[in-house]
Amino acid sequence: MRAKRIVALAVAAVSVISMSVAVAAPSSAATNFCTVTDLKTAGGMDALVAAAKKEGTLNVITLPRDWANYGEAMDLFTKAFGIKIVDDNPDGSSAYELQTIATAPAAKQPDVVDIGVSALNTVTGAGRPSIFAPYKVATWSHIPNVWKDPAGAWYGDYSGIIALSYDSTVSPAPTKISDLLNPAYKGMVALGGDPTAAQMSFLSVFAAAIAKGGSVTNIQPGLDFFKAMKANGNFVAVNGNGENYAAGAYKISLSWNFNAPGAIATAKAAGKTLKFVIPTDAVLQGTPYIQAINKKAPHCAAARLWEEFLYSENKGITSAKVTAADKKLSGSKLFAKIEGGQNIFVSGGATPINAPAMIKAKSIINGPEGLNIPKGAKIVQPNPDQQDAAKKLVIAQWPTL
Repeated sequence: MRAKRIVALAVAAVSVISMSVAVAAPSSAATNFCTVTDLKTAGGMDALVAAAKKEGTLNVITLPRDWANYGEAMDLFTKAFGIKIVDDNPDGSSAYELQTIATAPAAKQPDVVDIGVSALNTVTGAGRPSIFAPYKVATWSHIPNVWKDPAGAWYGDYSGIIALSYDSTVSPAPTKISDLLNPAYKGMVALGGDPTAAQMSFLSVFAAAIAKGGSVTNIQPGLDFFKAMKANGNFVAVNGNGENYAAGAYKISLSWNFNAPGAIATAKAAGKTLKFVIPTDAVLQGTPYIQAINKKAPHCAAARLWEEFLYSENKGITSAKVTAADKKLSGSKLFAKIEGGQNIFVSGGATPINAPAMIKAKSIINGPEGLNIPKGAKIVQPNPDQQDAAKKLVIAQWPTL
């Protein structure tokens, strides 16, 4: 399970647009796909698909297959368009993504990133040159204004809720974050990464703070809680990913609820039974993760097609149902036939950024069963400024807990 930084889901009223209007523009042989800013300037969907197919590759970064159903997204994109996806360091962090943009050679540059708001804040704002290329997807008007750059440099994509994951052999089964101090859990509890750099782990500390009487402006109780778990031997300093879980390095972790479907399937393949539950003492909604196209992207058309795909809302066919005949369709017809990325996120348990518009248009599919929010629970959601203030405390204290 990847440990990333994230950004909060905002609900906004949005209007439904027609995809057909956005893909009707004629193509131009002279199109520079590294500078196009929308489908119209790209020459339409047929031209964009043709150019992306010609490039033949898409470089992504820190996208685990069991994270928000990204495995299906990558499989469908590759199967439909014949574009190979290279995924660098699937279990990396947002900080790693930005470091790679700063230091990697041209061919190894990521085409796109998926980062959290805390990481975004380190590379945007006054006095900082933009490292992202502006591009507005066809469903741009469906993305709430608070979660997109007006010029199209970045935009929110999906969010989740912090859940407890635990092996079925754990007894008693945890139902609250505060349960994790139980001596029965000695050597069992892990986080999905370093909370000073990884958003999921950082928000997990925030959730612990809420469980122990803290607030969106007071993360200290969460830090104190992990210090107590470390002192009694319950907390283990390993990455709470699927590989370490399968190896028995830990049995309990805090994770996004959208990791559940993929993580449960991965655990089953390893002969283990993994369960997820929303803790009753803290329901923390994360801020949405952020998509952006790298200004130094080596595959400019594929990067833009990937973003169009992730933000499309079709109730279409999945990777398992794409046929040879489908692949012969024009780019626009094939794009309209496959499952949209926003619904792929839904099927993985995530909340897509375009959910309000999709609900209004009845284009959203049903998500996986389970992981219900406890009845009467108060959903807490620290905003970006609150996260920035809390992150300073975590950076100062976490290394010496």
